[in-house]
Amino acid sequence: MTKDSTKTANPTDVVADYNGYDYKKIFWEDADRKYEDMADRLAIRKLLPAHMDKFVDIAGGYGRLADEYIPRAKSATLFDYSKTELKQAQDLYGDKLHTKAGDIYDLPFSDDSFDALMMVRATHHFKDMQKVSDQLYRVLKPGGIAVIEVANKKTLPKMFRYWLKKSDINPFSRDIAHLKDLNSDGFYNYHPKYIEEVFKKSGFTIEKVLSVSNFRSAKLKKLFGTKNLVRLEKGAQSLLAPIRFAPSIYYKLKK
Repeated sequence: MTKDSTKTANPTDVVADYNGYDYKKIFWEDADRKYEDMADRLAIRKLLPAHMDKFVDIAGGYGRLADEYIPRAKSATLFDYSKTELKQAQDLYGDKLHTKAGDIYDLPFSDDSFDALMMVRATHHFKDMQKVSDQLYRVLKPGGIAVIEVANKKTLPKMFRYWLKKSDINPFSRDIAHLKDLNSDGFYNYHPKYIEEVFKKSGFTIEKVLSVSNFRSAKLKKLFGTKNLVRLEKGAQSLLAPIRFAPSIYYKLKK
């Protein structure tokens, strides 16, 4: 997915190296994440431009969402750190999708290369979102659109864990949350106000916000079923956007 510094990074700086890891099978196919997948797709369909010339999916893994943007783009590129994921994407989509490996903090694209881009389920790997945002802004053409999903720090479950003293991470603080208990590297979550300041500092204008995966819960899936949760999700994405409720917050940004 990414390195945790610039070109001079060494292998120990990699936050999430998915080389040799079957992300497609282990994380998505074997783990009952159909609801999360559909929630992402609902948001993308609302936010991505209907027609694009040059498009890039940043940190797009094996191209899980490629069938959402390939029909809209004259030329689509998938960028990721993992060559394993990129090989899977090539096997799935062939010449319909260009692939490129590299470092998120030093994107291997010229300035003003794309008129639209997307980055979904990746920000939790990034320690320095300002650098990432600046890179995304750089490779986007003036007037271009970026659709970016952000791992939200300020969710209701995290609030309750904090209030009940089960977590010392304050969801109301704008400080970056580094969740080290999840694995050896941990993940990063961001407060909406913090990340919106990051985008604005890069130069982006925020055009639209959606609250996504609002019902991400194993208990809710068991109780209501995926189809019913997806129906609820359709209306909730816009309705709950003002309070930035969900674990995933989607931003439509314009350069």
